[in-house]
Amino acid sequence: MSSTVKRIRLASVAVAASVAVLAGCSSSTPSAKTSTASCAPAKGKVTLQYWNTVPGMDKVVALWNKKNPNIQVETKNISNDQYGTLGNALKAGKAPDLAQVGYDELPNLRTQSAFVDASACSAATAAKSKFVPWTWSQTSFGGTGVFALPQDTGPMALYVRSDIFKKYGIAIPTTWDEYAAAAQKLHKADPKLDITFFDPNNAEWFNGLLWQNNAQMYSYSGDKWQVTVASDQSKQVADYWQKLISGKLVRTDLANGSTQMYAAYQKDQIASYVGAAWGYSMFRDNLPKQAGKWTIVPMPTWGTNGASGDWGGSTVAFMKGGKHLYESVKFNTWLNTDPEALALENQLGGLYPAANAGLQLPALSKGVPYYNNEKIFDVFADSSKKINTSFAWGPTQKTVNLALQDAMAKAAAGDGTLSDALSAAQASALKSMKDQAIPAAAGK
Repeated sequence: MSSTVKRIRLASVAVAASVAVLAGCSSSTPSAKTSTASCAPAKGKVTLQYWNTVPGMDKVVALWNKKNPNIQVETKNISNDQYGTLGNALKAGKAPDLAQVGYDELPNLRTQSAFVDASACSAATAAKSKFVPWTWSQTSFGGTGVFALPQDTGPMALYVRSDIFKKYGIAIPTTWDEYAAAAQKLHKADPKLDITFFDPNNAEWFNGLLWQNNAQMYSYSGDKWQVTVASDQSKQVADYWQKLISGKLVRTDLANGSTQMYAAYQKDQIASYVGAAWGYSMFRDNLPKQAGKWTIVPMPTWGTNGASGDWGGSTVAFMKGGKHLYESVKFNTWLNTDPEALALENQLGGLYPAANAGLQLPALSKGVPYYNNEKIFDVFADSSKKINTSFAWGPTQKTVNLALQDAMAKAAAGDGTLSDALSAAQASALKSMKDQAIPAAAGK
């Protein structure tokens, strides 16, 4: 798969490789020891350390260094072992000033007192208006501080082989009910054709589907985490996909971004893809002969609820131990809001920006040749506006995701159901929190 997809699956997306998470809820969040620091400017020249996994970020940093001789930034790519490297540095007291952290990794790192609250800097608090609202809610833990600045996101949409739908006279679905009906019609028209695939080993993708249906997996009240991974909203999503799986209307033998996945699309065996903004280059780069055959439309909705979901994305966090908070805020703000920086990050690293200014980039306002010159990023921009800002990640998300994937794989093989998988994930969440002495209870 492309480097962008690898990065997000590591950080989330494919993105998921550590023991952390993010709780960006609008209600009260758990107390955690947070380092405080002065926002006074340094006297003289300073050098900041910034660790990340984004391809081409060294060139973005070089642009900053050229313009800011007194605030130099040294960047280190840690994509091979993102959170292992970061965790070891924190334990050794040698963490960088700034580090890329996935949204779903923030809560656990906060419980480890890994961050500095940058709200002492007026520039940090003033940055709120510069970002898509739901992303700020995540990085500020519901407004309790400024622990990171949003960098990129993964608003979801539906990728459609419009030529296949047209061939069989099937309208492009706008609701999940219509999508299920289209799945039956396509398979009936061609038994070798499925509407999409369900990857049971991709909890991050499935979590994005839950997010869309307002499935609040976690909240915090009464001095403890309320765990609702197996809520009614979650089960509605699980039961929906279970019916498609049981009816053999979707493939379950493909992994996202795999050679086998591309082969299935190449052979016209699959007619759509439920994905995120960063995935647009996957088909363009791997299936060049299908140029002009794809279109991107909003996610099918649950009835009249037009909400969307997110899959992937990252932040740039203020790490404990940083000695130059004022300068870190200045660079972090530039990195994630300056149009020139955002354009370069999109061009080199494929980042879909979290900043409002980024959504106005010329590259994101033009038609994309591969997609029949359609302005596909308008779809993602609209999706981003419809993502629930109160969605929260729990403090043991990695463990929960692994439990969810294990149970989903069994369900895909006929052992149990996806609803059972949610129950297994809920039990895993409660146990993992108890094992770490994190107060938690099953919510309603």
